[in-house]
Amino acid sequence: MNEQHKYCATDKMSDLICDNYSLLMVMSRFGLSLGFGDKNVKDVCDSQGVDYRTFLAVANFISEEQYSYSETENDWSIPALMDYLKRAHTYFLDFNLPAIRRKLIEAIDCSDTDDVAYLILKFYDEYVKEVRRHMEYENEAVFTYVDGLLQGRLSDRYDIATFASKHNQIDTKLKELKNIIIKYYPEKGNNNLLNAVLFDIFNCEQDLASHCRVEDYMFVPAVAQIERRLKDEQC
Repeated sequence: MNEQHKYCATDKMSDLICDNYSLLMVMSRFGLSLGFGDKNVKDVCDSQGVDYRTFLAVANFISEEQYSYSETENDWSIPALMDYLKRAHTYFLDFNLPAIRRKLIEAIDCSDTDDVAYLILKFYDEYVKEVRRHMEYENEAVFTYVDGLLQGRLSDRYDIATFASKHNQIDTKLKELKNIIIKYYPEKGNNNLLNAVLFDIFNCEQDLASHCRVEDYMFVPAVAQIERRLKDEQC
């Protein structure tokens, strides 16, 4: 990693987490478990079969305000990054979004007489369907295409620019949802549950936005570099 980056391979993993607790999610999506004592980043990753350069690239990307892709500094692994992205998809679809729905049902009155609560839940369910379509397309189409590139197969019917041009920001509707709750759902007794689920929605919105930035500013440029190399080899 470039010395300008915030974190390096010799930093203690525990120091990274204490400095930025959102890196707990990065660890989880790389399949890294806790209980690593005072080991540094490289040793923790090596002992658990994770490419430490890719972990550091993502950790620095998420922790730094600006990021610019550089072909000369790209020493991380695209397969490792794809694995990270797939695990993130599983987290959102199978854990985080269902957990928020359960909290929503508990926090709002979903009886037939409460139209606002019904609309909130309907809006949320439609949003989750959209996220599922988005992430399943990436899992089944985009990552399969990139696997082919890594094996030297260049397609004349698809490229990563096609994906990038249609890559919508899937966190946008969560902004709308939280605004509906904040502005239009009336207070009913104890507000703790509703505030807690709002807090989770804010966190999920930020997490999804960060996830999309990793795809847009790390994954897409790296794949485009492979495409250019394969095209040059065919000339």
